[in-house]
Amino acid sequence: RYLHIGTGNYHAGTARLYSDLGILTNDQDLGRDATELFNYLTTGYTPERYYRKLLPAPKVLKAALLARIQLERSLHGADKPGLIQFKMNALEDADITRALYEATRDGVTVDLIVRDTCRLRPGIPGLSDNVNIISIVGRFLEHTRIFYFRNGGEEEYYIGSADLMKRNLESRVETVVPVETPALRQELRQIIDLQLADRRAAWDMRSDGSYVQRRPRDG
Repeated sequence: RYLHIGTGNYHAGTARLYSDLGILTNDQDLGRDATELFNYLTTGYTPERYYRKLLPAPKVLKAALLARIQLERSLHGADKPGLIQFKMNALEDADITRALYEATRDGVTVDLIVRDTCRLRPGIPGLSDNVNIISIVGRFLEHTRIFYFRNGGEEEYYIGSADLMKRNLESRVETVVPVETPALRQELRQIIDLQLADRRAAWDMRSDGSYVQRRPRDG
């Protein structure tokens, strides 16, 4: 079995305007997971759904993300500081937002690249001092979803179709998949680092929810 999982729509029109990622794989665990998901969608019945790697919504994804945020809190320390980095269209879900606040309050650094709606506010003393939020507005519509956890040095990278919105996490079928191949993980790291360092198309969110556009440095 082989499958393709992408972060966006299979649409010839939007493909010219949206920036997305996809993974084509013959990973047997993911193949079994995809078969199980499609069997459930077509028959509406399965005694017990067990996914080895795939994180599908609405039954698995939200709980899995909350568990990983909580794990990042528990692993955070002076020798291994916690780091969570998400790139997505929107952060609206109250439970995910609350969990990120709790993580950064414990010292975990949270970097968010959120193109559109974002409920979390950075730079609130004692609550979100370690949060950085940017929105990138450029030639293409930023549509990619990437989820990264430092995980005590055992880094985890995920891509998928879901934004962190209640409708995506609780009311839709979405899929998020781990990226395990070192070369592909390096590509994701490059995307995250380049966008966080952007000085032309990035807008920094301030603690009051307003945005200010970055400017290129002199020289």
